[in-house]
Amino acid sequence: MELMHASRQWASRPQDERFTNLYDLAAKVSRQRTMSRAPVVSSRDLRVIPDALDPVNGLQIVGKAGNPFTPTNWSFGQLASLGGAPAGYLRKLPAPIAADCMNYGLNFQRDVEEVGLLITKDGTEQTLRAATGPRYGRIWNEEIVEALIAQHGDGRSGKFRVPGEFGKQVEITKANTTIYGSDRDMFVFLADEVNRVEMKDRRNGQGGSLAKGFFVWNSEVGSTSIGAAFFLFDYACSNRIVWGAEQFKEIRLRHTVTAPSRWIEEISPVLEDYANSAASSVENTIRLAQAKKVNDDLDAFLAKRFGAGQITQIKHAHELEEGRPIESLWDAVTGVTAYAKTIEHQDNRVAMERMGGKLLDLVAA
Repeated sequence: MELMHASRQWASRPQDERFTNLYDLAAKVSRQRTMSRAPVVSSRDLRVIPDALDPVNGLQIVGKAGNPFTPTNWSFGQLASLGGAPAGYLRKLPAPIAADCMNYGLNFQRDVEEVGLLITKDGTEQTLRAATGPRYGRIWNEEIVEALIAQHGDGRSGKFRVPGEFGKQVEITKANTTIYGSDRDMFVFLADEVNRVEMKDRRNGQGGSLAKGFFVWNSEVGSTSIGAAFFLFDYACSNRIVWGAEQFKEIRLRHTVTAPSRWIEEISPVLEDYANSAASSVENTIRLAQAKKVNDDLDAFLAKRFGAGQITQIKHAHELEEGRPIESLWDAVTGVTAYAKTIEHQDNRVAMERMGGKLLDLVAA
């Protein structure tokens, strides 16, 4: 299957959110963290006013101390939600009217509550980057990028690096990089395309090889979860679409109060193990999956994990792909992957591929 995660980033990121190495991204997110503070305040202590420099269209937020800060598009939406008003509608109103609506919502439409703010000060300008719940478990982008640097250096010259194009190394530029970061989120895609995983019976009885890759993403402001995905793949094209992906496995954490410690306990060690694992260990997992038979009671095996309608389609997809019925655990993974290709919507396709990847956990069962 193809993975579009990196391609969507590639298609949407402006120049100032693209980095050709992890060191430059680290400098940005480190400075961002140094300039930021995260106070927890009462919703009654927040007041919305028209921006003195743009009183018709601009808005600012004033805290209890009277210091104004300018909301980002994202934090404005979060504040509007706290006030019980649709952000899209408020953005169309003149600033004085929008301010009155938001102040009424914050002060009278709901009970007083604590709000976690993320404020970044650059010189004399203060920006409100987030307005979340008081127990929001923020994981700083700086921590994630530092962990990646510790494992992979600059992300362009080590074993895992910005992937090439169609399996060939190319010069890394802002036009083809897969390292991204902004005041809202970050996303990194690195791959080892040199130490490829050899497969004796990959497709249609023919051998082949696959590269190892992973995605890591995070948001300090609550726009997305923190997570990582691991997979094997053929190549990434110039549009950063990942082609021929298999064994897609994903870990996601919501930004709850326990998220920082869970990042340390769950995701960071997996990233390190994945980077340090030899290709032979992956090949061994595949060989064991190929040797583990499931055809004695295939329908019962699949019924524990998939819907009744999906079982027939998985079996049919494998026969079309391989020209024979499912016999092994690896065949089942291949069948799920083949079936996933027929699913129209990308999110559902990835979810099905993820379920197929989980079948490999049964190798040691």
